[in-house]
Amino acid sequence: MKKVAVIVAGGNGTRMNNLTPKQFLLIKGKPVLYYTLQTFLESYDDLTIILVLPQEYIAAGQEIIDAFFNYKRIQITAGGRTRFHSVQNGLSLINEECMIFVHDGVRCLLTKELVKTCYEEAIEFGSAIPVTACKDSIRLIKEDDSEAFDRNRVKLVQTPQTFHSKILLPAFKIDYKDKFTDEATVVEAFGLKVHLVKGEDDNIKITSPIDLVIVEQLITA
Repeated sequence: MKKVAVIVAGGNGTRMNNLTPKQFLLIKGKPVLYYTLQTFLESYDDLTIILVLPQEYIAAGQEIIDAFFNYKRIQITAGGRTRFHSVQNGLSLINEECMIFVHDGVRCLLTKELVKTCYEEAIEFGSAIPVTACKDSIRLIKEDDSEAFDRNRVKLVQTPQTFHSKILLPAFKIDYKDKFTDEATVVEAFGLKVHLVKGEDDNIKITSPIDLVIVEQLITA
């Protein structure tokens, strides 16, 4: 089945204390986005990418593609007001049946194995949402108190969140709600269940300067 990765990289770097958006910061001489794109392109020869960027950074994204990749396999579109709208913009370019991966551009440590696991599970179940166990103690905040909560009942959600196009494309035609923090919440609001798969502990999202340090230590190429 045709495979399309919608890679969302719309961050502006506010929490990184850096004028350069985190997806364009360099790790070992290459931008963060390079590692993300490379993993997807190496996972499947027939996979294509829709890269969603802030309008003002489309030219910078094109420079990365021109420098490192086959431009025929990657197209760029502008992001929207929220993640939901950015993903929606990317999905609007898909007009045929396929398997769709939606991935955070700054989760650059994902492996080809995870991409393939998500694809294979989504072929069987219609969706695949990578999650990892919560290792910290959990407390639920009440109006004027808090209480301990069983962490074994909590999973930390990652990307790529993977869906058959017959599920994801119609789901993203519903009206936006603030609770839509990822694609799984959209699909559930559409009335469908999602299938969880084992994620990867190293598949971290770069959101702060310390994350960049960790990723730099873990990058091997």
